[in-house]
Amino acid sequence: MINIVLYEPEIPQNTGNIMRTCAGTGTKLHLIRPLGFSLSDNMIKRSGVNYIEHCNYYVYDDYNDFLSKNTGDFYYLTRYGTKDYSDFDYGDTTKDIYLVFGKESTGIPKEILHDNLNNCARIPTNDNIRALNVSNSVAIVLFEVLRQQKFPNLLHFDTQKGKDYLIKE
Repeated sequence: MINIVLYEPEIPQNTGNIMRTCAGTGTKLHLIRPLGFSLSDNMIKRSGVNYIEHCNYYVYDDYNDFLSKNTGDFYYLTRYGTKDYSDFDYGDTTKDIYLVFGKESTGIPKEILHDNLNNCARIPTNDNIRALNVSNSVAIVLFEVLRQQKFPNLLHFDTQKGKDYLIKE
């Protein structure tokens, strides 16, 4: 199972968009408090559109609460990582994979990163920015994991218009 972990997310629009991405990929979402918003916030509903009801998500009191309830392979996305996110092998579908993203303002605490140096990953960017938006970052890394796993349980064509939609005149 692939899991997205948001460590103390602050912006409801980002979380709503990530919830939509998780709903569309069958990915579990883990939210670690404190949250910078209420889950009933209209911004989350607007960002997630009508898909939030399909998002399988859990909320934890803090990082230790999250760790006590989850086991698997953890990857920490940070601008301080020295390995590219695509350098890791996520292909083993028998393992639970957790992709951990930090809060928008400060990222994942240094203490957590320090304890997990071998699993710190970076999305390469130039020096014009500190990092990409967290919602974009989630999509980029999640789809690399899904690609390596051959997009399990995902559709490869539109079911409403059909597989031959572009071929038909």
